Amino acid sequence: MDWFNNSKLFEMARQGKRLTHIAAVIPFSFLIPIISQFGTIPVIVAKFIFHGVSWNILNFEGLSLLESGFWMAAILVSAFIPIYFLLWAWVGLFEKRPFWTMGYELKHAIPQYLRGFLIGAVMFSGAVGILALFGAVEMDYVSKGGAGDPSQVGFAALGGVLIVLVGWIVQGGAEEILLRGWVLPVIGARYKPWIGLLVSSIIFAIMHGINPNISPLALLNLGLFGVFAGLYAMREGSLWGISALHSVWNWIQGNFFGFQVSGMNVGGGSPLNLKTAGADWLTGGAFGPEGGLAVTVVLVVSIAVVLFWRNDETDEQSA
Repeated sequence: MDWFNNSKLFEMARQGKRLTHIAAVIPFSFLIPIISQFGTIPVIVAKFIFHGVSWNILNFEGLSLLESGFWMAAILVSAFIPIYFLLWAWVGLFEKRPFWTMGYELKHAIPQYLRGFLIGAVMFSGAVGILALFGAVEMDYVSKGGAGDPSQVGFAALGGVLIVLVGWIVQGGAEEILLRGWVLPVIGARYKPWIGLLVSSIIFAIMHGINPNISPLALLNLGLFGVFAGLYAMREGSLWGISALHSVWNWIQGNFFGFQVSGMNVGGGSPLNLKTAGADWLTGGAFGPEGGLAVTVVLVVSIAVVLFWRNDETDEQSA
């Protein structure tokens, strides 16, 4: 467990002239994503110009899958990419260290990213497998846009699905660089690693606490994902893997299987348009599988694997 106390993430955080105090880290971790959301204004205006005014920017009814995929990707990119620039400015101007010290060292970047992408797909597929085992998923042949056209799912959806992936890559990486690339290492390096892990995980859960149809079990799962993601990044000593894992977790959930992502519908379609059928405590109900016990099981097992799996190669990289 040497990687827990001496992760390379902490070493990189200490390369600056100063570490941000926890009294500033916590409010900034909420303020930064709020400011970042203003990046969507040009996209919202453009969507209104082309498709009319809607109270819900995530309303893709009546659009083709390519169009809804494009707008979904544009919303994700514009809402989250400012986080990268805000953190780059803060660590550069205040902490006096380069951007890559937030976990984006180029060494091992490609294998770590690809491995994270694969692990994320396997993890969420495992949750779907648990639901299937209990008969809690079934095919929904009504398209996500509500038109009732089965031709809008399957291979016909691949174009929109691939476009949306760009948005999820930006979104997943942005949340990871904020919480596991900045909050966790800065607090962990200045105080104790477990404090950084705990605070970053709680913040992650609270940030999603305003999502539609949230439940106590969904909040628990969000906290567990935060713990898992923090441990994964600490053990790997990098953000590449967990950024890919986070992105593909959301993408495969919403744009492959067709579920809600943390309570929200997504655009772009899905090759498999599944819906849950069963008790909310298992399936997550309207919040999506992230609010159900199937995902809880996957996250608990995944945390145990990160803690106890013996892998000399990754342990050496994070040391």
